[in-house]
Amino acid sequence: MSWSTLLCSLSALLCLRFMSMAHSHRVKPDTYHVTVGHLFLLSCPFAPNVTWSRVRRPDVSLPRGVEVRDGLLGFLPVQASHDGTYTCERRGEAGLLAMKFRVLVSTRACPDPLENRTARRGVSELLPCKQREIFRLKKTTNVRWMKDCRPVKVIYTDENGNARLPPLTNKDSGKYTCLVDVSVDGRTYTAARSFHLTVNNDTILSVPVLVNPQEKVVVQVGKSVELKCKALIGFSEVQRILMYWTVDGKLIDDYKELSESWKYSQEGGRVFNESTLSIPKVLPLFLKVPIVCHIMSSTCNKNVSMLLQEGDHTVFYISVAFCLTTFLALLTFAAVNLFKVNVVLAYRKLRRHFSEPAPDGKLYDGYVSFLHLDTLSSAEAANFALQILPEELEAKHGYSLYIRGRDDCPGEAFHDAVAATIRQCRRLIIVLSQSSTGGSTAETSPLRHDQNRQIYEQKIGIYDALTQNDLRVILVEIDGAGDYSRLPESLRYIKRKQGALKWTKDFLGTNKLTKLYSSRRFWNNLRYQMPSVPAGRNHPQQTVLVKTSCVTSE
Repeated sequence: MSWSTLLCSLSALLCLRFMSMAHSHRVKPDTYHVTVGHLFLLSCPFAPNVTWSRVRRPDVSLPRGVEVRDGLLGFLPVQASHDGTYTCERRGEAGLLAMKFRVLVSTRACPDPLENRTARRGVSELLPCKQREIFRLKKTTNVRWMKDCRPVKVIYTDENGNARLPPLTNKDSGKYTCLVDVSVDGRTYTAARSFHLTVNNDTILSVPVLVNPQEKVVVQVGKSVELKCKALIGFSEVQRILMYWTVDGKLIDDYKELSESWKYSQEGGRVFNESTLSIPKVLPLFLKVPIVCHIMSSTCNKNVSMLLQEGDHTVFYISVAFCLTTFLALLTFAAVNLFKVNVVLAYRKLRRHFSEPAPDGKLYDGYVSFLHLDTLSSAEAANFALQILPEELEAKHGYSLYIRGRDDCPGEAFHDAVAATIRQCRRLIIVLSQSSTGGSTAETSPLRHDQNRQIYEQKIGIYDALTQNDLRVILVEIDGAGDYSRLPESLRYIKRKQGALKWTKDFLGTNKLTKLYSSRRFWNNLRYQMPSVPAGRNHPQQTVLVKTSCVTSE
């Protein structure tokens, strides 16, 4: 063989070796110790889309009881025949990626440890469960920790099964096993993982860490307050620290009213030292001066400064003022609405002595319209219009009223007289009774005839009220007016817009305070809707002068 041929052969072998190394990635097998009857899940770092096989010639198929689920190789449960080496592979553009796992099966309740861990004495160690694949199933029911296959007391266990131990001593060295009960396919299995923990005698002195330090504290002068200074000093009480307070650079011993206290506490395996400065009464000299908490340890010295600030009560005062203003405004509004009628009447009475209203050319303060019939309801309306109303408004308060049936002239043309008279009145008082809104339906009946007259009066008056806006309509109901649907739409509109005053015969002939109040309230409301009475017309004799128009005209 020539040298040229030998060199070509060596080059070809090197190229093949290089290509093989470029397209293949092999890692030293990871070893796992498992127990017969336990659940065990193997994950491949190349997942998903990987192929699992058993390294065994010539049959590389998976043994019975071993199956692939979501890329994981599951042993459900582990059997003695499952001992061996398993491979996960994936082919891609980079070539073949493969990884081997060695599974060692034993019959021990707690499997052999997979790793060795070390911890220092006095430290509250966190033990890792390292069963991520099991907890991803989200079907775990219980987590237990064992030391040398005996139950061990832990401070707490988190959602991933990791456990926190109390501060360690030399006796805590040993094999720790994390047992997790999990439900798969309706059956409960146990998964286990072990490691060996060695506790050495080295002591770690941690640097104190301040927890939630306060820089500004809002206080009230004369009130008590407590200032707290809390520091994390590590995972054991081996390290002792000194905590003390100063106020404006002076030790609190210079202030007899101040006192301090301190305590140790453990939370989640961590050790805290907390000092409390008690101020029974905040004095002005404690405001806006540095109050410092000092922490001294063998590793370092730290301090945190606090300032006492008097609370700003501006917002409180503004809120109180706003509430009081709102309350007074509502109270005033309610009082005005409640006593509005009395206030207006008193103002009118007082104004008559200082000024006279401008003349408007009207002869009457009010035109009284009611139904003239001998029915029971119309008789009550007539009694109110002809007797009660004049006695109150004319005799007592000096109003001038035109009442049809009392003041109209015999033989005059009804329609013309009504139209002319209403235009000489400042108010139209319509007295409504049951006869006004119901009664006989016959066109020739006396009731219908008088209703037509009343309706004509109402039409003329309401027309002037709605179009010329110089005549105001006042509705008075006698013991309930009945059905308004029988009345003209214009009258129903007035009722909806301003309502009606209600008069009942119970207002008369009684000494009860409640009925007396109701009667007085009715008359006040009626006078409130009537115009002001001029100062020169205060007596009933003066109101009779305007009733003589029929005599002089004759």
